[in-house]
Amino acid sequence: MSGDDDLLTEPLPARRPDRTRWAAVTAVALALLFAGGAVTVASAEREEAPRTPSTASADAGFARDMSVHHQQAVEMSFIVRDRTQDEEVRRLAYDIANTQANQRGMMLGWLDLWELPKVESGVEPMTWMGMGGSGDTGPLDGALMPGMATGAQLDQLRKASGREAEILYLKLMTAHHKGGVHMAEGCVQRCSVVVERDLAQGMVDAQESEILLMADMLRERGATA
Repeated sequence: MSGDDDLLTEPLPARRPDRTRWAAVTAVALALLFAGGAVTVASAEREEAPRTPSTASADAGFARDMSVHHQQAVEMSFIVRDRTQDEEVRRLAYDIANTQANQRGMMLGWLDLWELPKVESGVEPMTWMGMGGSGDTGPLDGALMPGMATGAQLDQLRKASGREAEILYLKLMTAHHKGGVHMAEGCVQRCSVVVERDLAQGMVDAQESEILLMADMLRERGATA
């Protein structure tokens, strides 16, 4: 009996506290792993459902209005290529038409991606900049947006030829670019989509450079913007 009594009174194995600590550490590790997984899932959900601009936003307004603005630049550039044989003017016209057609495609693509209309009925152009036909820079003089040529000016360009067509195109496109720069700067200040702001800033830089180039080309032809 004394041997049995000794077994009953023998201290518990010293490793039991280690097992308890190991169980606690394991529980903490599992909790951290689960928490990390939850954060990863939440992040993945944010990536799958990004915020998109509303139809009344500056992002959508700029994409719609600048698409129309660009389309006229493409039209004027194709007109002058048929009205002159001057290689310098024809090369500039080709560059402008190609660049602005590509940018227009990007902006229309964004509107498709955002599931927004390309034409907003009942909303005047430039409303997103606080203008809409007349506003912080005055009336648009019968044109749709700043710098855009009127129908009469486009008809005049179609009827001109040679040096007359070159000068008229350079003058109209200079005004068009200045209006485009004004609009693009508005997007840089107001748009929330980073890639769209970057595109707008690129427009500002490129068109300001082309304005200087066209000023030189006009001087070579005895004219000013």
